[in-house]
Amino acid sequence: MTSTLTTQFEQDVLPLRSTLLRGAKRLTLNDADAEDLLQETLLSAYRGFATFTPGTNVQAWLFRIMQNRWINNHRRAQCRPAEVALDSVTDTELAAGTDRTANPASPERDVLDTLPDNGIRAAMLALPEPQRLVMYYAHVEGYAYAEIAEMLDIPIGTVMSRMFRARKRLRMALADRAPGRTGGTAAAAA
Repeated sequence: MTSTLTTQFEQDVLPLRSTLLRGAKRLTLNDADAEDLLQETLLSAYRGFATFTPGTNVQAWLFRIMQNRWINNHRRAQCRPAEVALDSVTDTELAAGTDRTANPASPERDVLDTLPDNGIRAAMLALPEPQRLVMYYAHVEGYAYAEIAEMLDIPIGTVMSRMFRARKRLRMALADRAPGRTGGTAAAAA
């Protein structure tokens, strides 16, 4: 890569490192794997930076690379059996059949855990993953619909539709919690 492209890469991409790391943590659910995914993403982006169209959304381009890397890694990992260090498994865990492959909490899960009401948390977790993901990007990360569409490589109409359906599901699930509502129906007017 030429020195001009390298300089442009450093100016455009490196300031987004913390944002990309948050996205990697959400995908991998693990700090170490998130760092690896971030490094793979930055390496791929560096190698392919000459193909990036100047003036377009570099952040969405990077998230697309990250998501594709994660999908490829995830598919590859599904084909392999889980690996656990033998010395880290106790006899009690082995006898109990403890699942040591369970993933720790994700940033999305951390946000849900901070919700003050278990009913709200349950309603959010009940959303299908595509709807929950759009809600997370829009309301937690603060992305615009167009940015979410680019990151997820879906039409903006799909983003709006998923957001509409997610909000509708949440309204229905939480209708009995609204003031003046009982059992999900409006209280009878006197």
